[in-house]
Amino acid sequence: MEALPKKLLPLILFGIAVTSLFSVQPAQGFTVTLEQVGSNVVANGSGAFNLTGLTLQGSFQGSGHGIEASSSLIFMGDGLQTATDRYTGFTGPTSFGPGGFFSATTGSGDFVALRSIFNFLFVPTGYDSGDALSDSLTFNNATFASLGVTPGTYVWSWGTGLPNQNFTLVIGGVGVPDGGSTVSLLGCGLLGLAALRRKLRC
Repeated sequence: MEALPKKLLPLILFGIAVTSLFSVQPAQGFTVTLEQVGSNVVANGSGAFNLTGLTLQGSFQGSGHGIEASSSLIFMGDGLQTATDRYTGFTGPTSFGPGGFFSATTGSGDFVALRSIFNFLFVPTGYDSGDALSDSLTFNNATFASLGVTPGTYVWSWGTGLPNQNFTLVIGGVGVPDGGSTVSLLGCGLLGLAALRRKLRC
């Protein structure tokens, strides 16, 4: 009767170890989540950038807020004219749906903008890598279909893979990707579990 707990102990410890690996989440950089909230579509952005690997092109006045899915355009913030720094040098999708430009009904927070078709990333003037940013947009009486956005996760990245070297757009609550690390950990965990079970049968 005492042999059963001894055989189960390695399995339990192995399970705890694998679970702890899954709980480690990679840095996500700046993430915008677009969701349907009642009759409106709401975008919430938060996070920080590591600008290493991007090229500063100068300072510009930025204004407006909205999205244009067909050209991967996202303008976050309150829409008021403000001083921004413009960077280039990232890669990523050139669209996240067929929609044209739609101005937000309301917006708030930091001015952050990405226009993939021109390879532009805008941040507040003087922004230092690692500083927290947050903003939001609301499109009244709108749906994903009316805005022409396609649900999914879209990532623009740069540099050498350091934390926060990405801008992520999540449309419709789809999970933020982790570069395949979770899948790899799951595969290793299953292989290890199978080997351990074979050993315990002997």
